[in-house]
Amino acid sequence: MRVSLKDVAAHAGVSVKTVSNVVNKYQHVTPATREKVQRAIDALGYRPNLTARHLRKGRTGIIALAVPELGNPYFAELAGAVVDAAAAHDYTVLLDHTQGSRERELLVTQGFRARVIDGLILNPLELEAEDLAARTDDAPLVLIGERRYDLPHDHIAIDNIAAARTAVRHLLDLGRRRIAFLGARGDRPSQPSHLRLLGWQAELAASGVAADEALVAPVEGWDRADGAAGMAALLDAGQRPDAVFAYNDLIAIGAMRVMSERGLRVPEDVAVVGFDDLTEGRYGAVTLTTVAPDKQAIARLAVESIVERLAWEGGDGATRRLHPGFALMERESTLGRRPAG
Repeated sequence: MRVSLKDVAAHAGVSVKTVSNVVNKYQHVTPATREKVQRAIDALGYRPNLTARHLRKGRTGIIALAVPELGNPYFAELAGAVVDAAAAHDYTVLLDHTQGSRERELLVTQGFRARVIDGLILNPLELEAEDLAARTDDAPLVLIGERRYDLPHDHIAIDNIAAARTAVRHLLDLGRRRIAFLGARGDRPSQPSHLRLLGWQAELAASGVAADEALVAPVEGWDRADGAAGMAALLDAGQRPDAVFAYNDLIAIGAMRVMSERGLRVPEDVAVVGFDDLTEGRYGAVTLTTVAPDKQAIARLAVESIVERLAWEGGDGATRRLHPGFALMERESTLGRRPAG
């Protein structure tokens, strides 16, 4: 037999409206009343009908998350965090894989799921500002990822320049001076690879160290093979850095493989810092020092932005640019292996 709000209200000795306010997580309920209702919910085993709740509001209860690379562990970890954050608001997440294709990114932004989703969280790579400005779908859109857009959509992204400077500062403090940047692309100035390159340049300049452009290694993509190819190209050109700041952890892992093959020790010969704090980097033969974006905060802020926009009916809430935190996780690839105990 299904337990109703009326049953919970009778058990708790409060009104059905009060029970509804607690179930819907409204703020204007006293702690004592909330606790009383929660005890009744637990005792009776009440479970809200989420589908009916969303339908009453004209919603589907589904948020879409569109990311470019499901094979990249960073996006897999971020997707998991978004699913958890959405569940806290009784939303289900529909995952779209754009493969970093402009056509696919256009498709997900132009309302092809208009009757299915209540809002969209998008990590765009190829869309231009004019593409997003031409969007006609009125479902709330929240942008994540580090590419910059001057648009009236909430944007959740860490400060890439500051994060890159933190990584380079760590290497400089260790006495490294020939610091390579591995992961340059011929990208637009708004792209994260360019922003991280700017951070590399800025921190070197602030420390009075010449930014040697010969130590900037371009890559074709963002995977381990791209890091291996970029590192091999540097060494084949006669450039021997004493440190590498890699665009992401996968590139750093590929680069470290090539160093091992060439007889270079990490970190004795070359210290390495990555970016993303992937689980894989914590379990290699040499654990990876890396910049760790706060993925949980990125996910939570993105979901909350969608939920708040829905509450405003897409209305007058001011556009927000939110910068979740990051931390430098110092490990063996820069500090060496520490004695046991």
